[in-house]
Amino acid sequence: MEAKIQLCFSALLLCLVCLNASTLQTYIVQLHPHGISSSLLTSNLSWHLSFLEQTISSEEDASRRLLYSYHSAMEGFAAQLSESEVESLKKLPDVIAVRPDRRLQIHTTYSYKFLGLNPSRGSTWYNSGFGRGSIIGVLDTGVWPESPSFDDHGMPPVPKKWRGICQEGQSFSSSNCNRKLIGARFYTKGHLVASMSPSPNIVQDYVSPRDAHGHGTHTSSTAGGAAVAMASVFGNGAGVARGMAPGAHIAMYKVCWYNGCYSSDILAAMDAAIRDGVDILSLSLGGFPLPIYEDSIAIGSFRAMEHGISVICAAGNNGPIESSVSNEAPWIATIGASTLDRRFPGIVRMGNGEALYGESMYPGNRFMTTGRELELVYLTGGDKGSEFCFQGSLPREKVRGKMVICDRGVNGRAEKGQVVKEAGGAAMILTNTAINLEEDSVDVHVLPATQVGFDESVRLKAYINSTRKPTARIEFGGTVIGKSRAPAVAQFSGRGPSFTNPSILKPDVIAPGVNIIAAWPQNLGPTALPEDPRRVNFTVMSGTSMACPHVSGIAALIHSAHPKWTPAAIKSAIMTTADITDHSGKPIMDGDKPAGVFATGAGHVNPGKAIDPGLIYDIRPDEYITHLCTLGYTKSEIFSITHMNVSCHELLQMNRGFSLNYPSISVTFKRGLTRKVIKRRLTNVGTPNSIYSVEVRAPEGVKVIVKPRKLVFEHINQSLSYSVWFISSKRAGTQGEFAQGDLTWVQSSNSFYRVRSPISVTWKAKQ
Repeated sequence: MEAKIQLCFSALLLCLVCLNASTLQTYIVQLHPHGISSSLLTSNLSWHLSFLEQTISSEEDASRRLLYSYHSAMEGFAAQLSESEVESLKKLPDVIAVRPDRRLQIHTTYSYKFLGLNPSRGSTWYNSGFGRGSIIGVLDTGVWPESPSFDDHGMPPVPKKWRGICQEGQSFSSSNCNRKLIGARFYTKGHLVASMSPSPNIVQDYVSPRDAHGHGTHTSSTAGGAAVAMASVFGNGAGVARGMAPGAHIAMYKVCWYNGCYSSDILAAMDAAIRDGVDILSLSLGGFPLPIYEDSIAIGSFRAMEHGISVICAAGNNGPIESSVSNEAPWIATIGASTLDRRFPGIVRMGNGEALYGESMYPGNRFMTTGRELELVYLTGGDKGSEFCFQGSLPREKVRGKMVICDRGVNGRAEKGQVVKEAGGAAMILTNTAINLEEDSVDVHVLPATQVGFDESVRLKAYINSTRKPTARIEFGGTVIGKSRAPAVAQFSGRGPSFTNPSILKPDVIAPGVNIIAAWPQNLGPTALPEDPRRVNFTVMSGTSMACPHVSGIAALIHSAHPKWTPAAIKSAIMTTADITDHSGKPIMDGDKPAGVFATGAGHVNPGKAIDPGLIYDIRPDEYITHLCTLGYTKSEIFSITHMNVSCHELLQMNRGFSLNYPSISVTFKRGLTRKVIKRRLTNVGTPNSIYSVEVRAPEGVKVIVKPRKLVFEHINQSLSYSVWFISSKRAGTQGEFAQGDLTWVQSSNSFYRVRSPISVTWKAKQ
């Protein structure tokens, strides 16, 4: 089977080598949607090919250069071009922009209970029909359709509006789709031409929607997986596994392969998903921040938003670095990651009697099982990277039968365990560095192992240096729930402020993204290492990739309960009802300090409240365009995003003092400015004849005045506006001074509805 996969993939690669790709690169060419030259040709495809025919040699077949023809997510095409051909193409009429293809990366059971979801009558799940009728489109590495999470028992028929397909391919037929997994497509052209290699050792993948990596199976089951009883990872985290919207339908768009996810493939998938009729698009992938007009995901998402599709994206795993958040466009819901209160203790008992707290999902982690006491070894020095346990860095004579300490970083966590095992080591302690601090992302290790935080690693190494023959054993403690503070911000979660658009606070919210158990394909072991022969239906993963589908599923619940709501209304409901305290009622933490808004956004998602938010901040597509004008974008840059010809001068004249009706508030005081006014508009989706009063926690150094201080709604869907004056008591001094607060509208009669907006204030020393 494996040889067959490799052979098929190699054949596809070899057939594309003849495209003389050594001198060609993939470019995405954006065209004017109502171009003058389009009327001369009978179809979009013919029109797109005509640009290539005018650019490349007349002896060449233009269709062999074309990879994709786009129409829904963007008007244009992806093609293989040389640098000189790109320059020629840019000069042709109706060409708006030519961008090189970008490679993006994926942002790598119990969480529904942690979020307060339960299947009883009258619950949030019950009231939303478990997401029935909603279609979640997932762009990822594919899907393993035989997983019990995609069983369609009890699912309603496929919605009549669905226009998608179940694309056949290697080890995947149309019969693999059902009433749960209603569609599957794959996009490989951009990846193939960028990843051509004569090497015979090609990483195996299925040239079909089938998942060879596990990430897509995991994320799609998190969003909308069916209920699976007795789910666990070798007994760890046992319980009923359910996606956030177990009644929703799933459509998989495979865009990520062994070498990453290419924007040409992603755009083709978004193009199809819009036509197919998805309600939610879930993208657990991204790269470093780009201006919106150069970002294919942002451009495709704008089209999706115009079609009423909510786009949910991961905030990225480059935290805790400032301004590391990705997928920043204001029409995208950007999701950071948080922790759960579920732990998998793997305590290190050192020879001196002291204990170090660690965590592990090693299959031997049963309650109160204790490993053998072993000699500890920590190899440092030299240039082989032995402290990181790189392949070939551990001499067998030094580690055989011992417990090896491996520092986190560079190579994979589970991979380090495999290296120790191959070198004859008996156990491993994975030690966090100053970068990871106390963050514990557990793994299903291939040998007895545990991971300890940075403080514990310092104590462990001090012990090793204090004695000639250090020893330790691992005491496993099974699965422990409710004994630790949560949620907290994941150390790796992407942070604001937004690099390209600081006028919008990002991320929007955080959701569970650490040690998430979800479905897993049967071609891989739980570590995803090729050497791991074990097979499981579920495994554990961490990342904003895991947080994103939680919110995608919650968006599907809200869509099912309120099918006429816009994507902005759904996002507002999620943001304004988010929690800012953990389950003990104390502030959400970020490491050893209370979390700030650039880590949490509006807070931690609360689906029970989000389905009935009381008031919403809605945004029309044309308001996003005015917002882009306020950012100083040029006419052509705005056109490349929106496909609309606008005069910013006229728009801003008509909308003096415009501020986007966003659920969070971000204010910047530049040098010399001490006063700012923002406006917002709230729509009543709660109860008629309701009165709301405002509560403000003013950021330090800022006076906040709200007018009016009361909003009286007489009927449902009525909209009322208010203005907020921010008056700074200090002038811009040190670059990047910052303060935060919030503004909350509280229903006066019983305080049932609390509609909260976080406030961030920044003082900039320079203009």
